[in-house]
Amino acid sequence: MAAGPWTLVESARTNLLNGTFDIDSDDWKIALLTSSSNISTSSTTFAGVTGEVSSGNGYTSGGESVTLVLSGTTTVKVTFDENPTWTATDSGITARYAVLYEDGGNVLCYCLLDSTPADVVVTAGNTLTIDADGSSANDYVLQLS
Repeated sequence: MAAGPWTLVESARTNLLNGTFDIDSDDWKIALLTSSSNISTSSTTFAGVTGEVSSGNGYTSGGESVTLVLSGTTTVKVTFDENPTWTATDSGITARYAVLYEDGGNVLCYCLLDSTPADVVVTAGNTLTIDADGSSANDYVLQLS
């Protein structure tokens, strides 16, 4: 399984340039979405995104809070201060996408958790980690070029 690249939504570049997004000071979240999600490049707000993984089995609606860290100059990498992790319980967690959004607001980007594309199934007692440091083939690295 290899993760897909992060895909910026169409409004993201404008939101970055006009100051709507402040990568290193806004409150950000990562949420998990199912294969039935309507996430696409035309998505704007998290409230308009459908198909979030149901709360329970180790997942909480709205996802996990993350702190973004910027590095680089010509190519800017955005990584997480701490990687969001979900530990599955009971019947587990099944997800197709991860979405990065401003808490209570706009979507920045999303990615396929398995670029096949296929669902990622995490059984009870196992974890799903969105690792953005770029050290392995399964990392979910956001690069702004």
